[in-house]
Amino acid sequence: MGMSVGESKGSAMAEMNVVPLIDILLVLLIIFMVITPLTPKGLEVLVPQPNLAAENLVPIRTIVVQVLADAKTDGSMLKINGENSTWESLGSRMDQIFRDRAEKVAFVKGDNDVLFTDVARAIDIMRGAGIDKVGLITSKLEAGQ
Repeated sequence: MGMSVGESKGSAMAEMNVVPLIDILLVLLIIFMVITPLTPKGLEVLVPQPNLAAENLVPIRTIVVQVLADAKTDGSMLKINGENSTWESLGSRMDQIFRDRAEKVAFVKGDNDVLFTDVARAIDIMRGAGIDKVGLITSKLEAGQ
C-alpha cells in the first residue's frame, strides 16, 4: 500500500499499490498454463475397426484371440480369428503372425463363463510374444453398445 501526500490542505491520501498484485496474478497465470497440458484427459482405448475391404484382397489386420470356457474334443481352448489353437501353440502362432507387421496390436475376447486367470494367461503369452498393445473385447462392444 502506498501513500501519497495531496496538495490540498496538507492531508494524506492512501491509495493501493497494484503492481505486486499484478505480478502475483501473472505468475499464477503462467503456472496454470504450464500445468494444464499435463492433466490426464482420459484412458487410451483400443477398439477393433471394421474390415471395410474384401477379405480376399487384403489380409485380416485385426487379430482376436478368443478364450473359450470349455475345452473342445481336440483339447483346444483358444481360437485365433476363428482358427482353433492351444495354449502351447499360442506364443509361436503370435510370433508367426506378427513377424512382418510393424503394428503389434491384438485383442483378447473371453466367453462369459471363462475364468479371469485364463484371460490373464493369454495376455501374458501374447505380451511375451512381443505384442506391444493388447486390448479387450467385451460382449457389449461386439453388440455395438
